Amino acid sequence: MGMELAKPQAEHGFLEKLVGTWDVTSSTMGGDEKWTEVVRSLSGIWFVAEGNGNMPGGEPATTMLTLGYDPDRGKYVGSWIGSMMNYMWVYEGEVSDDGTTLNLYTTGPDFAEPGKTGEYREQIIFQDSDHRSFNSSAKQPDGTWKQFMDVQYTRKS
Repeated sequence: MGMELAKPQAEHGFLEKLVGTWDVTSSTMGGDEKWTEVVRSLSGIWFVAEGNGNMPGGEPATTMLTLGYDPDRGKYVGSWIGSMMNYMWVYEGEVSDDGTTLNLYTTGPDFAEPGKTGEYREQIIFQDSDHRSFNSSAKQPDGTWKQFMDVQYTRKS
């Protein structure tokens, strides 16, 4: 008896929409940096998004996002690493009832207070099949989310 092979679930359909090559723009990152993200599927189970571009200072950078769905936990799962930081972000979340938004929750370094930890929510939102956005919000002491980053994606292929 080997391990049973994973099979794509209905939930993987949201992630399948990410596959392709995307032009990435952001007003919060200065706006002039040209980024590209290439998303590929590993047998419809895991999705890997590699981003390449320049940091606001001109330094080249690479980011790697992995996303999947864990049927046992009933949650979307993932991780994010970037060549500009030593921390690996680990995600868990769910898709909104209307099917447009993947909410991912994570804990990591508090950017406002070095040495402390903060709670964050990141959202992948589809406007349509060729346009999506990614935003990051930090949890405030009163429990609300304050957005600090918004990135736009336009499909190239």
